[in-house]
Amino acid sequence: MINLARKLIEEKDLPFDELVSLILDDGKETLCLLQKEAVRIRDGEYGRSVILRALIEFSSYCRCNCCYCGLRCGNRKAERYRISDDEILSSVESAYSEGLRTIVLQSGEDPYFTDERLSSLIGKIVSSYDVRITLSVGERSRESYERLYRAGARRYLLRHESITESHFSKLHPAGQGLSKRIKALMDLKDIGYQTGCGFMVGSPYQSAMDIARDLMFIKSFKPHMVGIGPFIAARNTPFENFESGSAELTLKLLAIIRIMNPKVLLPSTTALASIVENGDLLGLESGANVIMPNFTPLCVSGKYSIYDNKKRENTDSLKERLGRAGYSIPVTFGDSHVDA
Repeated sequence: MINLARKLIEEKDLPFDELVSLILDDGKETLCLLQKEAVRIRDGEYGRSVILRALIEFSSYCRCNCCYCGLRCGNRKAERYRISDDEILSSVESAYSEGLRTIVLQSGEDPYFTDERLSSLIGKIVSSYDVRITLSVGERSRESYERLYRAGARRYLLRHESITESHFSKLHPAGQGLSKRIKALMDLKDIGYQTGCGFMVGSPYQSAMDIARDLMFIKSFKPHMVGIGPFIAARNTPFENFESGSAELTLKLLAIIRIMNPKVLLPSTTALASIVENGDLLGLESGANVIMPNFTPLCVSGKYSIYDNKKRENTDSLKERLGRAGYSIPVTFGDSHVDA
């Protein structure tokens, strides 16, 4: 299998069957080779620096009923909240004062936040702070995406979750179709957003072939950002008794994604940091270059329970650990180098 890793490094791609074989290989030598190359590519493209993006989880209400998510509307035990514009602006102020210049506004698919409300909130932020706004608020209409773009949002994160329709349907109930998710991603990119997609590693019923298709989709879609992290079960969901995804496979896939997509922004996710000690640093040593510290008000952040035992760390501690590991933290908007 080491020869497949070398072939991927040389050609930046593999045929489907070979990609499946590489995913299934659990050899340490293969993983180390992929990680070393991923870091070399990342450092050449972005330098040995980490882009910090401030995450603000502003609503835990969601109209969707995804089988894996603790915020699913069918979870009657979920604690719901919405934070006010003033609370959001206070969180933005905290992030800005700590040198972060991208704000990620994330929520469930909450109908309360109409285009008008979200546009007003975005306008308040961009008129007060020199920051870039990233949205992660799920599937909306093209007209909605256009209105939010006009309001000042410039980036959007929407995981595709699985490009294999049969697998996607096992993760989502009827009515939440793959074609609708892909259309939303295409619309976002066409409008001009820096667009991010991604998937969970080790989600229930996922096969190596499913993952290989996801990697090939990412390569063809040319997103500006790719977010992957291990599946972690959430209480009171249909998947609450499933095992978590593999940290080691997540690290391998981060390296493969970096090699196949050299210019992409690649987060080391909170999910990875939540299942293995120093998981965020391990992600960086697999080619990642983005971390999203949480700036949600402490009084509600524990209620944003998309999965159990989610880790949270203050920014000072994070910066200290990154510094000890030899990473710089620039004050930057952190634009993707992807041109498409």
